[in-house]
Amino acid sequence: MSLSVSTLNNQIKSLLETTFLHVSVEGEVSRITYHGSGHLYFTLKDENSSISCVMFRGNNMKMKFRLEEGMAVILHGSVSVYAPRGNYQINCTRIEPAGEGALALAYEQLKKALHVKGYFENKKQIPKVIKHIALVTSGTGAALQDMLRVAQKRWPLVKITLIDTIVQGEGCGSKIAQNIQKADALHVDVIVVGRGGGSMEDLWGFNEEVVADAIHFSNTPVVSAVGHEIDYVISDFVSDLRAPTPSAAMEMILPDSSEMLMRLDEMGESMNLIIKRIIHNKQEKLEYIYKMLLVHSFESKISIYEKEIELMSKRYEQLLLYLIDIKRDRVSNILNEVNFAMKKLLHVKENSLNSLSLIYERSDPTKGIKESYAQVVINGKKTTLKSLHVNELFELHNSSDIITAKVVSKQNIG
Repeated sequence: MSLSVSTLNNQIKSLLETTFLHVSVEGEVSRITYHGSGHLYFTLKDENSSISCVMFRGNNMKMKFRLEEGMAVILHGSVSVYAPRGNYQINCTRIEPAGEGALALAYEQLKKALHVKGYFENKKQIPKVIKHIALVTSGTGAALQDMLRVAQKRWPLVKITLIDTIVQGEGCGSKIAQNIQKADALHVDVIVVGRGGGSMEDLWGFNEEVVADAIHFSNTPVVSAVGHEIDYVISDFVSDLRAPTPSAAMEMILPDSSEMLMRLDEMGESMNLIIKRIIHNKQEKLEYIYKMLLVHSFESKISIYEKEIELMSKRYEQLLLYLIDIKRDRVSNILNEVNFAMKKLLHVKENSLNSLSLIYERSDPTKGIKESYAQVVINGKKTTLKSLHVNELFELHNSSDIITAKVVSKQNIG
């Protein structure tokens, strides 16, 4: 009689859960997930096997420490089976640290050794303009598709060469190192080494020294893009640039075509402004030179000379009028002086003449005769002795007396 799947799973569930009611298991922790619900999910493993584990919120809240990748622990709990899928896991009630995990210890030891050797220094510059990228990753992984999608979106012009690489499992470190060397020989602009997320065991190939050597001695800049943002591997420290995820690596090294187009537009506008500014400056300079040419031209010089002549003419006219005014004032003063001198001289001469007249009158010999002179008058009119006739009557006037006389005789004595 055959069993159904459900029946078988339920029988297994009953058998396991009753058989392993209390277990204590020692191993190394990986794939740790602290869920938002408060539950803790992880995998416990040793060299050959692994088993899923869960610690529910009530027990997780009692934990005095936080689980870390690679930590060696001893857990206590029971085995439980999820019948619908046939999965089984350990339901942990208590976890105790058992010392440091082997993988974590190996990681820290290699990291310190490489740091002492100077592998984490002297980083190569990632080119600003990238034309060719070599991808060292799995050709079937989701990380490759993520990187190709981002590259196509950001910068479709870039050439991408895939070097298909085993990135998980025993011996993958040697394959990664060999393909890094192969990519370096292609003389590309940058090499991106990476894969998607996983446990520490899944990512361990990127923690091997052979990979660190290949990155350190590569002539081409190397970008490490392994796992998720919280995952750190040795290649992150040795590489020239660490990207939190594979897709982030493409975003970090490739320009955004949209931003580039906007930048080109801005550069075009800036160039137009610069050209306009240059043309404007040249126009101003040309106008200045033209004005200077006009200033120094013959017409301009003639105009300046004409203005100077006109100005000098006006100044000369003003000066001439000023001199005429001065001369007129001087002539007026001279005329006044001459008039004054003439009047003074005439006065002097008049006084001198009067003085001479007085002297003459005083010294005139006829002055005594004149006192006996009289005026001849006929019929009230003055006349002369010459006009008188014999027997004619006439009068003799002086200042005090009038005498009537008659001409007895007339004799010419002259």
